[in-house]
Amino acid sequence: MAGETTGRTAVVPFRQFVLKVHSRCNLACTYCYIYAGPDRSWRTRPPTVPAATVRQTARRIAEHARAHRLRAVRIDLHGGEPLLTGPGPLLDQAAAVRAALPAGCTADFGVQTNGTLLTADIIDTLGATGFRLGLSVDGGTPGLNRRRVDHAGRPSWPAVSRAAGLLHDRPGVFAGILCTIDITADPAEVYGSLRALDPPMLDFLLPHANWSSPPPATSGRGPRTPYGDWLCTVFDLWWDGGPGPRVRVFTEILGLLLGRPSSSEAVGLSPVVAVIVDTDGAIEQVDSLKSAYEGAAATGLDVFHHTFDQALAHPGMVARRTGRDGLGDRCRGCALVEVCGGGNYAHRYRADGTGFRNPSVYCADLERLIRHIAARLKAEITPN
Repeated sequence: MAGETTGRTAVVPFRQFVLKVHSRCNLACTYCYIYAGPDRSWRTRPPTVPAATVRQTARRIAEHARAHRLRAVRIDLHGGEPLLTGPGPLLDQAAAVRAALPAGCTADFGVQTNGTLLTADIIDTLGATGFRLGLSVDGGTPGLNRRRVDHAGRPSWPAVSRAAGLLHDRPGVFAGILCTIDITADPAEVYGSLRALDPPMLDFLLPHANWSSPPPATSGRGPRTPYGDWLCTVFDLWWDGGPGPRVRVFTEILGLLLGRPSSSEAVGLSPVVAVIVDTDGAIEQVDSLKSAYEGAAATGLDVFHHTFDQALAHPGMVARRTGRDGLGDRCRGCALVEVCGGGNYAHRYRADGTGFRNPSVYCADLERLIRHIAARLKAEITPN
């Protein structure tokens, strides 16, 4: 049953299943932690997920939904670039999951794409069956997307720009935009150009980095909190700018400050509810862990031999689901722990034997942002 307890620990089931449908990508983004990072497991996996693996994954999802009496699950078809398969296999995969789910459980389907392969027909075909499409970009201009190039070094922006326009004209299908922060880019230009694309949601992602592989522009020269400062600038533009897109990192922090639980791994102490199934059926933890070291996301489990309940009990999953108890001493004693939550788990890694029991490498940046948002919120709700 959803939320049942074993001893003192609540068993929180998976509710989001990220299915890798293609393990390759047609872009070679210069900051990609999957294809340019320390984990090269993608090289040994099938480029496309076999139909038998999809069917078995669907059975495992249905088994998990039935065991925990879930009324809804989220299914994200991911990559690589999932649209390298074309829309047909995505429709088949969605149909397989829907057919397997028990009565009373529904599924919402999403695709996260770089946009280069999107056409009006693909958007309409997927949208007609309930898919929502998210777009990954670094901004709304050619210059801001200079890091997103194909394997020949050619810019992706012309194709992505067309895709953004097509999604804008189909707001019921457009899920939003993910943007990895480039600290060298002007935050006002980035936010303004993305807002001009009129997405329903924006999410600004800190580059995946850790204490042993620090993020760009944190060498000790310049501001102490460059990412926090960058995000504070964007927050003020968003807060003061009137109606606009929901910015997930900001709404998550505002919610946490007001006492709501988090729904993101970036902040807060809520247990993770997402699990990955790769193209070979391997059950893995979130991809961001692959930025730490080879095999960091691996569980040794797969959908052919193991259940998702067994994945819940995996030590790596447990470590990411224990809230405050899973943090190091410094984080547990911090006044901001309920909001920060230690930051993204992958960003805590240090290759000195301490592993992930460290503050986030972005600790100072997160503190800067949280305190800034708290101050703006207090000023808004405090009577004059």
